[in-house]
Amino acid sequence: MSLADKVLAVNNDLPIRTDAPVHSGKVRSVYWLTDADSRRLIEEKGYDVAADAPLAIMVISDRISAFDCIWHGEGGMNGVPGKGAALNAISNHWFKLFREQGLADSHILDIPHPFVWIVQKARPVMIEAICRQYITGSMWRSYAKGEREFCGIQIAEDLKKDQKLPELLITPSTKGILEGIPGVPAVDDVNITRSDIENNFAAFNFTRKDDINRYETLLKEGFDVISNELAKLDQVFVDTKFEFGYVNDAAGNEKLIYMDEVGTPDSSRIWDGPAYREGKVVENSKEDFRQLLLNHFPDPDILLNKDRMDERQALARDNALPEEVLMKVSATYVGIAEKITGQTLTLSDNPKAEIIDILRDQYGLID
Repeated sequence: MSLADKVLAVNNDLPIRTDAPVHSGKVRSVYWLTDADSRRLIEEKGYDVAADAPLAIMVISDRISAFDCIWHGEGGMNGVPGKGAALNAISNHWFKLFREQGLADSHILDIPHPFVWIVQKARPVMIEAICRQYITGSMWRSYAKGEREFCGIQIAEDLKKDQKLPELLITPSTKGILEGIPGVPAVDDVNITRSDIENNFAAFNFTRKDDINRYETLLKEGFDVISNELAKLDQVFVDTKFEFGYVNDAAGNEKLIYMDEVGTPDSSRIWDGPAYREGKVVENSKEDFRQLLLNHFPDPDILLNKDRMDERQALARDNALPEEVLMKVSATYVGIAEKITGQTLTLSDNPKAEIIDILRDQYGLID
């Protein structure tokens, strides 16, 4: 079996029973279950959700995106072996710790297969909740150009690249395009201040103003849990993005939960501790792949300049990356997943066939 066969690149063509279109993101596809199947599973499996809560099957893939494009490799490798399983394993690990330590639940109700989550529908908070412990990446690039205010927060002078910040910074941005918020441009992923959120909390999908404090607490506590656990593995938790949403439990109580993924190499920067102490940055996250792309192409401005999006998409479409590049990314993802979970990541020879068997035989979702 070739490496390409082991990669789950297409994840929106599974024969899961649904009466709604499959929603495909950059990495995950979401299958909304029929009302009858949602109700049946809630009853059969005893999920702690409202009896009429809409459920979905979320299937991860091995696709890799960077700079808002999907990249592929030579020999028909349309993804990174082990990446999907690694992302899910890491998220599962952190979500479990959050629950055990009394932080908050997540949208995940069940994990039938390493590539699959059963999730409940949540009402998303329209904020990319970003936490930073070190100054690097886009923040450093802005700082180096002279910016000293980020999301309404004044930053100290004389900071060095990759230095630890005096305190954990919350630098939120918009999730999606939000119309009609004073002072907030109607574009995706634009930085916002805490006062932007306070003055327009309903527009950001918060139920009440007090929930802004709750989201910040969950963001900081979640960051600290992951940071402390990674420190035990001599890894540095640099920065991360969380997402939040609202659901109702079986008793009808509304609660704020973690959504999407947490503490993964896709949503976070993780540095190797020993290398950092020697003054070097060794990435155990997707940042390594981004840097590799910037070095691989002769005109890196195409990847950084949003005005050159057409050229960027053509670059991703027309250039198959060398197999060793994708295998290096695979080693990073699998390596950090095994370090975090303390378990060997078993890679499937045919994940799609396994998923179909499990969802048919154990969940009755495939005819």
